[in-house]
Amino acid sequence: MMFGTFSPWHYVKYKCKKRGITTVMKMEIIIDENITEDQVIIKCKSLNDEIRHIQKTLGEVINSSQKLVVYSENTEYYIVLNEILFFETDGSIINAHTKNEIYQTKYKLYELEDLLPGIFMRISKSAIVNTEHIYSINRSLTSSSVISFADTHKQVYVSRYYYKALINKLSEKRLDV
Repeated sequence: MMFGTFSPWHYVKYKCKKRGITTVMKMEIIIDENITEDQVIIKCKSLNDEIRHIQKTLGEVINSSQKLVVYSENTEYYIVLNEILFFETDGSIINAHTKNEIYQTKYKLYELEDLLPGIFMRISKSAIVNTEHIYSINRSLTSSSVISFADTHKQVYVSRYYYKALINKLSEKRLDV
């Protein structure tokens, strides 16, 4: 059994890209073999831009390694979520699209909406998109707009109802660069 502090009160310099601000903060790693699930706890005076950036970065690291069980014919695959471009319905089947493949999932679209991390977003009654992979949106004022992805011919439609929310989400991401 191991319980203790690893590198107690490690001081970390954190530089905020947006403003050139350097912040010094303490970082502590505690190893406890008795816990069943890893935790990250952030203690702060207030929820400022730097803390939000750390929170977002941690979330992206965690989400990038999550996997989803998908199927193709009689084979079960374990796909990293970030490889999935979008989910869409085809009758009663839910397809998960990667750049080169189409897999099926046993989840319903509304279940996926609850399970998937924040990089995924509902864009129509029949589709959920991974916002990290959007390359372009061909806007149409009279009907659904078309989302394209880099390095693939695949496209998916975003309905007028969801269009503004999608643009807002993409705008938030642009500000963090």
